[in-house]
Amino acid sequence: MKRCVKCLLPAAVPGADLNAAGVCRPCRDYRPADLGRFETVRALREKDLQQALQSCRGVGDYDCLVPLSGGKDSVYLIHRLKVDYGLRVLAHTTDIDIGEVAWANIRRAVDKLDVEHLVYRPPMRFYRDLFRWLLMNQEARGAVHTISYVYAPLFEGNALKVAVEKRIPLVLAGYSPGQPIADRMEYEFPPEAIAQVDWTPPELAAAGQFTDEDLARFWNPAHYPPGTRFPRYIAPYHAWKYDQDAIMKKVVELGLIASAKNASPVFSNYPINWLLMYSDLKNLGYNPYAPEFAALIREGKASRRYWGLMAKVVDFITLNKIYLGRHVARHMAWLGLSDADLRITRSSRRDWPESVYQSRATNVLLRPISEEA
Repeated sequence: MKRCVKCLLPAAVPGADLNAAGVCRPCRDYRPADLGRFETVRALREKDLQQALQSCRGVGDYDCLVPLSGGKDSVYLIHRLKVDYGLRVLAHTTDIDIGEVAWANIRRAVDKLDVEHLVYRPPMRFYRDLFRWLLMNQEARGAVHTISYVYAPLFEGNALKVAVEKRIPLVLAGYSPGQPIADRMEYEFPPEAIAQVDWTPPELAAAGQFTDEDLARFWNPAHYPPGTRFPRYIAPYHAWKYDQDAIMKKVVELGLIASAKNASPVFSNYPINWLLMYSDLKNLGYNPYAPEFAALIREGKASRRYWGLMAKVVDFITLNKIYLGRHVARHMAWLGLSDADLRITRSSRRDWPESVYQSRATNVLLRPISEEA
């Protein structure tokens, strides 16, 4: 697989356009001077975040809720909020496909930081049916994009429901820059996305294979009485200066995660991601997470040396279903799928006509938030 000599972006990624020197178009177009504009936006977000962290104190049962996945970013976020800001933090985990490494990180961090931790484990039947249908009916951007548009809103909605119940004014997610994809969220979900929009994916409602009870699992503010106060949902790492390598080292130094291995997203991520990567490597010809890490490398926020080696290793073990790649075969067996079932059958959401959506307001979840957010 050809990759950009600077940021490691695979040539197969749409828009990569490697030149004769092996440099991708994003690197050729990248201007360090642009960092000044990005820094201005980041500083505005940081100011807003600081105000939010001050005003959340004493409002509800807790000052903030943090979705805890067991990865380095959510673990370190809880540390910063409790230790650096003195906030009352509720850690919240939706127990869907959390891996052994992530659970070890969760238990260690919760004990070390002495924060309250709420775990929600929904019925597995729904998630099995959901993942199976989505993987057999992927949109054009592949498995990771298809699943992310549905899976993430589920656990984000779970966090929102708990926050409303406990009158928590802030949900603070450990999304790194580049997560989630920009047409879902940048820094914050707009207030109208939380207070006015039914998050039920229209393609699931149209599929005819999911019950009203299944679809009701998605966030819908209409289920709450008028006057309900909804929380803000913010990604602090979109406001703070971010250094992936520094965070990986810091969580180990602080004893929040046992080792550098456990702090690596390669080992702590959801096991089903191996199946999603496998599907995209087969159907798209590149690892779907490569553009995210390429952007971090390009901006000096991640190590090119580390990911230069790790990217090749990850792709190899994924395609060959060995070592951590064994999760590919395990999840295919769980879902009753074969290679032939991993199919792209739909156009990209960004190409869908507005008539697909239940209302114009639904599109707020699918467009970038303005830099003035």
